[in-house]
Amino acid sequence: MEQMAGAIRLNSKNAQQADDMMCRARADTQVSTEIVNQAMNAMEGVSRAGNKVAEIISIIDGIAFQANLLALNASVEAARAGEQGRGFAVVAGEVRNLAQRSADAAKDISDFITDTTQQVSTSNRLVQETGESLQAINQDIEQVAESVAVIADASLGLEQVNHAVNQLESINQRNVSLVEKSAASASGLM
Repeated sequence: MEQMAGAIRLNSKNAQQADDMMCRARADTQVSTEIVNQAMNAMEGVSRAGNKVAEIISIIDGIAFQANLLALNASVEAARAGEQGRGFAVVAGEVRNLAQRSADAAKDISDFITDTTQQVSTSNRLVQETGESLQAINQDIEQVAESVAVIADASLGLEQVNHAVNQLESINQRNVSLVEKSAASASGLM
């Protein structure tokens, strides 16, 4: 019984340690889940910002297109004006070059935003999968914690059984002592 009691105490101690580890793991997964949620919110913000930049680029692209048309019209008018329009033609050519550079830059930025949006989408999916994985881990931790609690309760029950057996042994020893005294008294009467 003493060996069993020792094993029960060790089992109870181990169950308490496991319960402590489960509590820490539960807290860690909750913190990780919150971080994942914050990352998802940040990525949604980046995605919204990318959409806003795409709208602005569209406006810049439209302005570049209109400037190119105006420069083309100015070149035609400068050609009609002949010698007097030559300076105006140079300015129109520079405006056309500037419009083309603006359109090229807008296209480069648009391509960059498209690529970034795809990367954000992929990252968002990965973060969401991480969040789902953390939730599954948290559920597993809860189940293990419940099992550890059952083990701890069983250990407590076994300790109570051991205590009851020790009490029975003590009562039994008192009974043996009383029987020996009674036997001694009976033999003294004879």
